[in-house]
Formats: sequence, C-alpha cells, structure tokens
Amino acid sequence: MGNGNDSGMKSGGAPRHAVITGMGVVSCLGHDLEAFWHGLIENRSGIAPIDRFETEGLRNDLAGQVRDWDFTPADFDLDQPPDLATQFLLTAAFEAVRASGLNLRSGDVSEGVGAVLATNFGGAPSWEDYVAGLLEGEADSDLFTKFGFHSGLEHLTTCFGLSGPVDLLSVACASGTAAIGVAADAIRLGRADVMLAGGFDALAPTPLAGLSVLHTITAEHIRPFSADRSGTIFGEGAAVLVIEERESARQRGATIHAEILGWAENSNAYHLTAPDSEGAGMTRVVQDALADAGVAPEAIDYVNAHGTGTVPHDPAETTAVKAVLGDHAYDISMSSIKAAVGHMMGAAGSAEAITTVKAITEGVLPPTLNYREPDPECDLDYVPNESRPGEVGRALSISAGIGGNNACVVLGAA
Repeated sequence: MGNGNDSGMKSGGAPRHAVITGMGVVSCLGHDLEAFWHGLIENRSGIAPIDRFETEGLRNDLAGQVRDWDFTPADFDLDQPPDLATQFLLTAAFEAVRASGLNLRSGDVSEGVGAVLATNFGGAPSWEDYVAGLLEGEADSDLFTKFGFHSGLEHLTTCFGLSGPVDLLSVACASGTAAIGVAADAIRLGRADVMLAGGFDALAPTPLAGLSVLHTITAEHIRPFSADRSGTIFGEGAAVLVIEERESARQRGATIHAEILGWAENSNAYHLTAPDSEGAGMTRVVQDALADAGVAPEAIDYVNAHGTGTVPHDPAETTAVKAVLGDHAYDISMSSIKAAVGHMMGAAGSAEAITTVKAITEGVLPPTLNYREPDPECDLDYVPNESRPGEVGRALSISAGIGGNNACVVLGAA
C-alpha cells in the first residue's frame, strides 16, 4: 500500500507531492494521446478482427490491435527494432517526456530519473517467433534477447538515460496502476524528483490461447456492466506518465495536469480468476487508497472502473464502489473504456489513469460502450454509450487482475 502524502519530506520539512506533467499513449485508437482521447470521447471503438497472426482455435478473433504501425529504430539510437511491445513503450514514453518539457539527458533534473514499468507478457511476439524458429531448426538468437520481461526496461533506461531507481512489475492486470503508485511513492519519499511510470504489452497467440482456455475472453463482444455481458476482449499498446515532485515541476514552469493523491494495492487471496462476489478485496483497496490520499469518499466525483465485462467481475466492482462511497455512489458516474480499446493487459491501468486525468482536465466523461441491458446488480451510472460533460475534481482509477491482485489510485485536479 502507498504511504501518506505527509510521509515524504524535503530537507526543510515540507511534504513532497507527486504530480503528472506528461502523458503518452499507443493504442488501437491511434498512436498518440490525442488520437486515444478523441477516440474515447467520440464514442469510437478500435476493436476489430486480428490480422497480424492466425486466430484459429482462439475463443474470439476480435482484439484491440494497433494498426498501421511504423517504428524507426534510429529515432531511439537503436540498430534494430526491439520487440513490438517495447516499440509501443518507447513511443509512448517519448511522447510523455516531450509533453513534460523535460530534457532528461541535459542534466536539468537535480536527482536521478527513474522508472516503474508494468507488463503481463513481456516480449510475447518475439517469444512466438523464437519458438517457431526453434521448432524449424532455425532459431534466431536475437529474438531470444527480445522476449525477456527486462528487455523493455533495459531499452527505456538506455534510450532516455535513466539512472535513478527502476523497477518492473507484473501483478497481472493491476500492474499498470500499481506502477503509478510505486513511482509516486519514489517521489514522495524523496528517492527521485522525476519518474516514468506505465505499462506495455502486445497481442500474441500464446497469451490469447491461455485466456481463451480460461474463458476470460468472450465469444461475442465486450459489454461492460451490461446484463448480457459474457467476457472481455484484449488489446495492446502502451501508456506512460511523467511523474514529478510538485515544487520542482512548478519551478521549471511545467504544466501540471493532475496530482497523485494516494494509492493502494492488495490481494483478494480468494481465487485465480474470480473475484470474491462481495468484492471484499476491491473494497479494501479503495478504502486504503482514499485513506492514503486523505480524501473522503464523498469528495470523489468520478470512478474509472476496471470494468472487464466478465460475468463475476462487474457486479463485484460495483459492490465495492457502493460499499466505500455509500449513497454517494449513485450521485457520480463510473465508466469503463475496455469496450473501446480492449483490455490492454499490463498497459490497462496506466491507460485508464491517463483517461481519468483527461476527464479531470477536459471536463468530459468517457463512455462505457456496448451497454445494452441494465443489470440489477450493476445499478450505477456507467455513462452508457456516449461521452458527456462532467466536472471532475477528484477521481478513482481501479484495476484488478488474475491472481486476485487489486490496485487503486486517487487522482486530483492540479
């Protein structure tokens, strides 16, 4: 769980605050933040049939595939392209750093810059190609070096000259949110003045085959919170945030988009895939995140839900939000972007946190697409099918994952 906002002190005794000064996204809606955000609020979905590899035997051929992708290794001082997931990561990180106005190699940051990354499957596309070559007796040793979980982190630190604390998380689909929290703690505890935080993953047959066997994937379309929901659809991409110490960001004149007020993570300790029907783990993680932030439940204006569209998850998440917010849960909106971009795996929590920041700064609530039938167990306002204006001062972004992992971050207006 995160540490309170007053736990990190400067030498003069003032508390340190973690703020967001840059964001970058690669998704099936486009290759940058603008395309991602406009796709969301224009009620569009990037989910379509996969055309990069064969889908025979998978439960569904639909996914949030990044299309028309072009990557130039020389732009990142590389001799050859890394794994596809790492390409997404580097592109999103470049956008986020550029948007922050930082020149990380110029020495204009007083302490080492670090990073916390999240991924579920690392270099899965390279793994597929390596194994295929191995079976044919023509294994490519270069591919072996590309599919390791550490490869993305190695490329990020090298390309951006990061010399501060670096970590790689893989706590299933809660990873992207947990990465933001761990990075924020590094700022608040004085271990760094700047951190990059985010997640990355790419679609590949093996992960989708496993998720098909588990029946996590729907055989139809993803319909979060709708009574006729039957499972989720996966997507790919990357989402990266630049997180800075607030006073340092102010001194250099950076645009501060939002503050990370607090966060928490825990485990259901219940089941590999199914949440506790009472949402006990998610209830605790939201309670703990609000306590870490020092924010009262009634101060929350919006919830960006994990909202996978699976039969057990959506009512459990709804129950958790109502358990913590009480009657106030019926006064606010809660939406899921997964029907627009798919479940982006390790990048999901980071992309959803960025969505929440944009809702705060733009005053627009992204919709829950494909919502068709009310469910008595899911009885909140899910912003069905169309975005709409909404004033957001403080918000929650919730994630959950296989293995019972939960994470929640509390975000507030700058």
